[in-house]
Amino acid sequence: MTAIDDVAAESEVQPATTRVWDPVIRIFHWTLVVAFAISWLTGDEVKSVHLASGYVIIGLLSVRLLWGLVGTKHARFTDFIYRPSTVAAYLRDIVRLRARRYLGHNPAGGAMILVLLSGLVVACATGFMMTTDAYWGVEWVEDVHEAAANILILLVGLHLAGVAVASFEHRENLVKAMITGRKRL
Repeated sequence: MTAIDDVAAESEVQPATTRVWDPVIRIFHWTLVVAFAISWLTGDEVKSVHLASGYVIIGLLSVRLLWGLVGTKHARFTDFIYRPSTVAAYLRDIVRLRARRYLGHNPAGGAMILVLLSGLVVACATGFMMTTDAYWGVEWVEDVHEAAANILILLVGLHLAGVAVASFEHRENLVKAMITGRKRL
């Protein structure tokens, strides 16, 4: 077997990949997963840990919002914000198992990112408000904060379901892609 045969055999086993998710996106994503889990699990029980993880989330959101404007191609909001009609059409195609594969975020994934980021902003803003003299003990702020956290848990579940469906439909491990940063061409 020649070196050319070795390369050809290897390319049949391993499909060609390309970098999609840069380190900023991957670190943001997995750090957010951990920080949100800590925030949700600690809640009222361990205030100092809950506050610290909340501040970590605020820092992460700040970085992500900036990176969405100036980051790499697939990190930019302009790469994955679609019209609502495009998102609806994509969701219909998913149900029919004929959805187009996207190298970056698909329209449903892009919409989910915007909703998740918005929910996190609400949770962080109300969480921060609760630490101030002006809003400490104000019931509606606490209620909005708790509702935002619970809605975010629901959204995380939908996000995971979407990842599972897209991974199945397109025969690709999207969790691995968010770890390695690479997807097949």
